[in-house]
Amino acid sequence: MSRTTSVVRLVSGVAVGALVVGVVGLGLQLPSPATDDVLSAGAVVDVPPSPTRLVCPGPLVLPEQRESDADFDPVPVDPLTSLVAVATSSGGGAVLDLAGAVTVARLTEGVDTSLVREAGGAAVVEAEPTDEPAVVGAASSALVTAGDLRGLAAASCQAPTTDAWLVGGSTELGATALLVLQNAGSTPAVVHLDVFGATGEVDLDTEQYLVAPGAERVVVLGGLAPEERRIAVHVSATGGRVSAFVQDSTLDGFTPTGTDLVVAGAAPARRQVIPGVALLATDVDDTDAGVLRLLVTGRAATTARVRLLGPDGVEDLPGAESLALEPGVVTDVPLGGLPQGAYTLVVDADHAVVASAMLARPGEPTAQDPGSPTRERAWVASVAPTQGGRSHESVVALPDRARGTLVLGAVASTGALDRKAVLAAEVRVLGSDGQVVVAERVEVPVGRTVALTLADLAGSDTRVTGVQVVPDDGAAWFAAGLVAQVERGDGTLLSVLVPVPGEAGTTATTVRADPRLGTR
Repeated sequence: MSRTTSVVRLVSGVAVGALVVGVVGLGLQLPSPATDDVLSAGAVVDVPPSPTRLVCPGPLVLPEQRESDADFDPVPVDPLTSLVAVATSSGGGAVLDLAGAVTVARLTEGVDTSLVREAGGAAVVEAEPTDEPAVVGAASSALVTAGDLRGLAAASCQAPTTDAWLVGGSTELGATALLVLQNAGSTPAVVHLDVFGATGEVDLDTEQYLVAPGAERVVVLGGLAPEERRIAVHVSATGGRVSAFVQDSTLDGFTPTGTDLVVAGAAPARRQVIPGVALLATDVDDTDAGVLRLLVTGRAATTARVRLLGPDGVEDLPGAESLALEPGVVTDVPLGGLPQGAYTLVVDADHAVVASAMLARPGEPTAQDPGSPTRERAWVASVAPTQGGRSHESVVALPDRARGTLVLGAVASTGALDRKAVLAAEVRVLGSDGQVVVAERVEVPVGRTVALTLADLAGSDTRVTGVQVVPDDGAAWFAAGLVAQVERGDGTLLSVLVPVPGEAGTTATTVRADPRLGTR
């Protein structure tokens, strides 16, 4: 019998013995003082890792028919929906419906990819562990080529949580922001909302929503916080864990100007990192320039410094070298006037902030409004630094029908962003069966960003389903963003997907005796 097994059984025996003494008066011997001290201090025991669960958005919520024009169809084409799940290490698994009652697809043991097209609703990807937590990534997407929701709306499937910040969206005229709450658990969840706008926190008529087990609930943010040009939403849950995203879409009259999914970013922190910021060359005041969105989550004002990690190194974002931010006020910082390229944004502030970025792409005019060109938009969530070990590995699934470009920023964990160091990683491009089709070793100086086109690495004839980044351990980390694009004659449709934080990699827990059971 191993020492850890003995400790587990000893704790169980102490608890059971104490209960028997209290109930029937049997004369059992209590633990010795030495054993009692060990139990009080706690013993670390090995426990098997639990399955990895990711919750995936379902099909887009379609707009209602406009009363002013009954003959006009806001979505004249069927959205092409899909879910791609890639497991690079697992003991098998499945894609289930949100309630866990129906198996949609299966993941075989080892490495595997499942593609589900035209999924009927939200789904859960569940991967069983081996002797370590499963390494899995999944992406849900909806491709709409015409109408009010024109765009590629895609996102990495999320791990359920009790606390999430969604930074992105608008409720001004012509914009629609729908908050979708999903409960893949077995108990009801009570969700509390805080909504912030351009002038501060919004006074809400309703702040709490009940989400039943295996169900989702849609909250129209325009009804809670109308005419807000920029918003951020804080979701906190009790009773159960939830996943959440905002379906964001905008119109300029009858012309679609982008649809995407806003997912949760990193928790409030003094440093925020946003990967995968792929910019076009624009003028400073260009409508196709992206924006950086910031919010101070506490009650004190702060000053932030925004820097760009580009192909040539670190530079300040012009006009944001010392940015004054008011608490509770959502602020957009333009990204216009920068050279075309792939960047990583780093925000350093005196107090905790949350952050995201929005990218834009120009398109061609529509038949309904020949004088107004379409546009596309993509929201990029911030990411938290990894802590080394197996959790350093990140897998991002590539949405079906899209081509991917991996953007890697080498970021110092703390301190100077231009530290004299080089960060190395193995980039593994995954094929249709989850197998590695090519592995490329990449070295990036800290403070710089590189872009790798997956089709160039794997070959144009290879169907790519995802990418895995396995960096070396060190005092820096890779901020990874996967830019997914669908090239069309009327313009580029895009989304940017970021890795979902993996399991911590530990399979240990601490066991202590409970004095309420009569052992002390």
